[in-house]
Amino acid sequence: MPTHIRPATGDDIAAIEAIVHAAYSPYIQRIGRKPGPMLDDYRQQVAAERVHVLESAGQVRGFVVLIHHDEYLLLDNLAVDPGAQGLGYGRLLLGFAEGQARHGSIRLYTNEAMTENIALYTRKGYVETHRAEENGLRRVYMQKDLTASH
Repeated sequence: MPTHIRPATGDDIAAIEAIVHAAYSPYIQRIGRKPGPMLDDYRQQVAAERVHVLESAGQVRGFVVLIHHDEYLLLDNLAVDPGAQGLGYGRLLLGFAEGQARHGSIRLYTNEAMTENIALYTRKGYVETHRAEENGLRRVYMQKDLTASH
């Protein structure tokens, strides 16, 4: 199946929101509330040109939200439709995000209850920098130095 990553448009918002709901709803019970990504305004994120979608066979299967800062790129969110997990889409989106950083480092955070994500990012070369509670969410902050890999 042909797969490509492109900037999101307004036409993608419903698909993005459906993926967010499907991907993050299972964590509500574990965290005790909706995870941060379920509270984001994706219409605003798309309008700010922060969102790229992964499309396969004409359907949005995942997306990534990237926020550029002077010295690093924040990987604000990466989600894949649970029905399309295991097909390498998350790996493609993560590689895309790292390619967008170009220099410096890429940072991200995840909820400390999302232990699978922490393990995945650790395997991908991210290191924990600190933990903090923000907006009632206990977050683990991670970073990957990309200058060493170029």
